[in-house]
Amino acid sequence: MFLEMSPILWLTFGLTFTLTNGQNGKPNIIIIMADDLGFDDVSFRGSNNFLTPNIDALAYSGVILNNLYTPAMCTPSRSALLTGKYPISTGMQHYVIVNDQPWGLPLNETTMAEIFQQNGYYTSLLGKWHLGMSQRNFTPTKRGFDTHLGYLGAYIDYYDQTYLQSSQNYSRGHDFRDNLEASHDKVGHYVTDVLSDAAVELIEKHNVTAKPLFLLLSHLAPHAANDDDPLQAPMEELSQFEYIQNKSHRYYAAMVSRLDKSVGRVIEALANREMLRNSIVLFLSDNGGPSAGEHANTASNYPLRGQKHTPWEGGIRSSAAIWSPEFERLGSVWKQRIYIGDLLPTLCAAAGISLEPSLHLDGLNLWSALKYGYESVEREIVHSIDAVDPQPHLAYMRGKWKIINGTTNFGQYDGWLGQRVTDEVDPRSFYYDQLIRNTTVWQQLQLLADKPQQERNITELRQQAQILCPTTPPAGAKPCMPLMTPCFFDIDVDPCEQNNLYDEYRNTSIFLDLWERIEQYAKNAHPPNNKPADPKCDPRYYRNEWTWWQDEKSSSAGSSGPAIEFFTVFFSISVCVVFIFKTI
Repeated sequence: MFLEMSPILWLTFGLTFTLTNGQNGKPNIIIIMADDLGFDDVSFRGSNNFLTPNIDALAYSGVILNNLYTPAMCTPSRSALLTGKYPISTGMQHYVIVNDQPWGLPLNETTMAEIFQQNGYYTSLLGKWHLGMSQRNFTPTKRGFDTHLGYLGAYIDYYDQTYLQSSQNYSRGHDFRDNLEASHDKVGHYVTDVLSDAAVELIEKHNVTAKPLFLLLSHLAPHAANDDDPLQAPMEELSQFEYIQNKSHRYYAAMVSRLDKSVGRVIEALANREMLRNSIVLFLSDNGGPSAGEHANTASNYPLRGQKHTPWEGGIRSSAAIWSPEFERLGSVWKQRIYIGDLLPTLCAAAGISLEPSLHLDGLNLWSALKYGYESVEREIVHSIDAVDPQPHLAYMRGKWKIINGTTNFGQYDGWLGQRVTDEVDPRSFYYDQLIRNTTVWQQLQLLADKPQQERNITELRQQAQILCPTTPPAGAKPCMPLMTPCFFDIDVDPCEQNNLYDEYRNTSIFLDLWERIEQYAKNAHPPNNKPADPKCDPRYYRNEWTWWQDEKSSSAGSSGPAIEFFTVFFSISVCVVFIFKTI
């Protein structure tokens, strides 16, 4: 692995950090991103179905981002995070990059990693990329990351690190790399642990004398794996959730639980190196969870409407929390609306990095508002404008007003799909307050707090973080039928999108001004970058590896040669061994 370097090489590559209590020291920036986590699947939202004590301790110790919005799918969300732009500004707005498609984040776009790298940071990505892999130049170490350990495509098996595109007759391919080299060292190990181990090792070996650290820990969990075995977790994790009767949901709970442990391990590693005192730690999900349909993992976005890949709040609202010793209101719920694209300018401001106007960012610098707890910025957010048939749709927000026109999957997942399970309760919920206070996360962050965290009312913070909606639409509420007419919502009053105000407001300046703004964005939108599948990607031509096939010389189908035939047999045996390992 790339982490196994001599001290001289660490110094050469500059993986170091200036330990300082002064205001001139740039903070370490640690972003921990979950993949397809449901809005209600962190227990600081109030659910007791299964608990996430480490994530909760981070949330109660820091600031809960109660209104963090993201695009509704992986690729658009990650492009917005790393560019500070709406996907319609970069051509990343339509669906996701499927592994066999030869396109990626445009090479003329500057990434967050490049900005931090150019300003003296050591930058590392651990885990998922999903912003292009058909060419080397699309991949992480060519886009600002000094190091990358993880996978390039959409998802992989949690143990054998393979991706199988079941819609095509491709070979099952391995997708896990240490920088630009395929890495099989951790095949058979649970990938959440592999990435957590790498994060801890990275922090432990950090030199703490020269460069601050920018780390994006981009987990697979709890995204579903391949269709033949979608939900996977270690047996010792599963055993904690035997009270959950539904097998799939039991696996999902265990997957989220292992993710929660990862958060705890990262915080503990930072504390052990005395790096926390000069760090910003952010936890978020890339989008809402898929309760049903493609890659469903039983996630719950309760009480919000919709799910992943829909324009509703359940698809675009992320459960998130951030901690920094700079915050004036640690232990609070921040209700300011913030877009994932705001994180680039906001974190750059926290690091004292000035951004060039030529970047043309859509994101706003909300660092001062976040630092002091202000909630007065009326944020305009273009959630999606996708004109591609067969299901064109848009979602737009300014302040409390939200417009939806059209939808995805022909409205199949437009309902309220999540539920708050109350008859299957995590036994630890009966001593929830003490559970949180006993975590290493709570105890370490307490040492750096201006006031003792024992004074914080965890129960009150948990109640403030909950979204409350009627179980049924209120009397007189008008339904929304987005395939027929636009829908208009007051999200402050109606966060669950139960009452369509379009008929009431359609001829008012409030609605017409917003509609005119949407038309301006649609007119100036970058055409989608999507390209059709290229069968030359097939891993069987590249030693059963998913790789940058446009840069490689493939062996044509039917003439793979002895070396590749041998590797195919060897690889197949390896996968069989891993399968046996997972089933015993």
